[in-house]
Amino acid sequence: DALPISKIGMLLEMELGITGGEEDGVNNEDVPLEDLYSKPEEIYQVYDALTPISDQFTVAAAFGNVHGVYSPGNVKLEPKILTRAQAYISEKLGGSAPSDGKPVKFVFHGGSGSDVSDIQEAIGYGVIKMNIDTDTQWSYWEGIKNFESKYHDYLQGQIGNPEGPTKPNKKYYDPRECMRAAEVNTVTRLDQCFADLKCVNILGLGEKADAENVLGPRRGGLPV
Repeated sequence: DALPISKIGMLLEMELGITGGEEDGVNNEDVPLEDLYSKPEEIYQVYDALTPISDQFTVAAAFGNVHGVYSPGNVKLEPKILTRAQAYISEKLGGSAPSDGKPVKFVFHGGSGSDVSDIQEAIGYGVIKMNIDTDTQWSYWEGIKNFESKYHDYLQGQIGNPEGPTKPNKKYYDPRECMRAAEVNTVTRLDQCFADLKCVNILGLGEKADAENVLGPRRGGLPV
């Protein structure tokens, strides 16, 4: 029931069809291909049902997107499904259709691993949000992996490293250090995401200042 959600001003996100791939124990890798692509009529049905209640909703339509990252050629995105739906719904609305021809606010599920051209094409068709869980999971893990590779010889015991057999390694195996490396790596990946989604320097806030006090334990963090 969407009415209580409307009364408290909550935004509702409706997922249509099936997002392929596997996530959180739900495996849709073998679903029929046609289930990965929403039809304009299905999207209009949701729009028509929810609009009288509230305009605070988005639609996560299926256009071939999947959870996870797969080898090139295994995922066939069709962003034009979104613009066809916008045109279909605008025709249904007639004179009450918005001037930009985009009555629906779309969400892009399974954005990880997508080509920038597909991402930006989808934005042009009304996508206002994209999920990138898998890529951010990898960036976090990659930060830890790179930290271990860089300081491997300092992480084999509490005492003893290439600088000497009695040298302590506490500042290397402190878990906050590898977590910081993971976070720094994730920030870099998010910067790429912001650029891909065309949402850099659009709020008029100017260039971001360098963060302070981010050097890890007692401000003496290791170089990442």
